[in-house]
Amino acid sequence: MRGSDYPPDCIDRRIINALQEGFPLSSQPYAEVAAELDLSEGELIERLARLRNSGTITRFGPFFDAAAMGGAFCLCAMNVPADRFEAVTELVNAHSEVAHNYERAHQLNMWFVLATETPEGIEAAACGIEQETGLEVLRFPKLEEFFIGFRMVA
Repeated sequence: MRGSDYPPDCIDRRIINALQEGFPLSSQPYAEVAAELDLSEGELIERLARLRNSGTITRFGPFFDAAAMGGAFCLCAMNVPADRFEAVTELVNAHSEVAHNYERAHQLNMWFVLATETPEGIEAAACGIEQETGLEVLRFPKLEEFFIGFRMVA
């Protein structure tokens, strides 16, 4: 099942909304969230797996403010020839600094985020990718941060 093949029900929507507010740092975080939603821990975990496997959610995990910890984020894009896309994807994704990578239907068809321990690490990682692929890595550093909340109607 992918995305539209599995429409989330009202319980799934409540889960998605609740987890955007945070996740408990405790020995039993799933049990805590499940109790708040009047679910069993097992049902919560099953539903999260189903949402992830269906593509309804693409990621479940923390977001860290790299800049607040002395690091940096940078959105990057590349114009990758179609016949090299898969090979370049493997090279790019082999870098531990690559947070995620997406294909787009555009001249700039590969978009990814670099996350590094220092601001200087962005340049080093991008240059490394350029050397390995022979392709230019366009860098779009964050100038201002915006938080856009996403809520599903339950």
